[in-house]
Amino acid sequence: MSLPCLVRRAALLACAGAAPLLAQAPDPEPRSAGSDSASLVAQGQKLATDGKPAEALALYRRALAINPNDFEAHVASGVALDLEGRYPEARSHLNRAIALASNDSVRARALRPMAISYAFTRDAGTAAKYEQQVVDAAIARKDYTGAADVDNEMARIYLESGDLANAYKWYQSGHETALRKAGLTQAERDLWDFRWEHAEARIAARRGQRSEAEKHVAAAKSILDRGTNPDQKRFFPYLTGYVALYLGDYKAAIADLQGADQHDPFILSLIAQAYEKSGDAAHAKDYYRRVLVIYTHNPPGAFARPLATQKLAAG
Repeated sequence: MSLPCLVRRAALLACAGAAPLLAQAPDPEPRSAGSDSASLVAQGQKLATDGKPAEALALYRRALAINPNDFEAHVASGVALDLEGRYPEARSHLNRAIALASNDSVRARALRPMAISYAFTRDAGTAAKYEQQVVDAAIARKDYTGAADVDNEMARIYLESGDLANAYKWYQSGHETALRKAGLTQAERDLWDFRWEHAEARIAARRGQRSEAEKHVAAAKSILDRGTNPDQKRFFPYLTGYVALYLGDYKAAIADLQGADQHDPFILSLIAQAYEKSGDAAHAKDYYRRVLVIYTHNPPGAFARPLATQKLAAG
């Protein structure tokens, strides 16, 4: 078993001590919904949602020319630049947003995108330094569900970066933290137990442990069958497809993953990999192309987009 949650947190904070301190900065200038910079950012975010990060960036630049301390413009710029693969520029804007944040709640809206920025380059260790700050602030205000969500987000970053040991620790921490919530309902407990079994199955599959992975898949299915979280059923084909892929059953992986969310770029990238490993290059390329028309700044996008770009560039 891994280190207990509190030990893991202490160890990570010690490691994070070498990270540069964030500079103090004045609070952002007040923004009204009708201000020029606010309007430009809103227009840019609409373009970004439509898959036009370059056009969005042009509007964010105009917003920052009007108000260099516009928190929203800096965060939005960082997100758009990440999606264009311009990571150092993205992190410059996100660092500025972190410095401008007036409180922990606002700061988290820049810290998490910064962690995702490092996920794009599979630098999980640096991403963790930013996610840990969000977790600590959430626990300080007894928001255990919020802290657990970030734990799981970081666990996934570690998992898809290939660090299975730290992935396990962060998923375990998320599970333990979620259960600290006062008045936890049975449905909430089932949700977090399902997520923990889901994570354990994927980690076991990555380790090539077939029987262990299958045991956790069965446990996850048993929790779903209780009917307390019907909305989680959509994540089950992703689980079985993921496990099949990493255990080498590419035909089953493709079939299961095609029953999962086809608007999730990570699932599309898993299907592409399954086709690629089964020797079907044409279908693999088709799915990698589908990845690149989805613009999401989250762990699924952070791992799917660079891989698809790399695969298609290689021909």
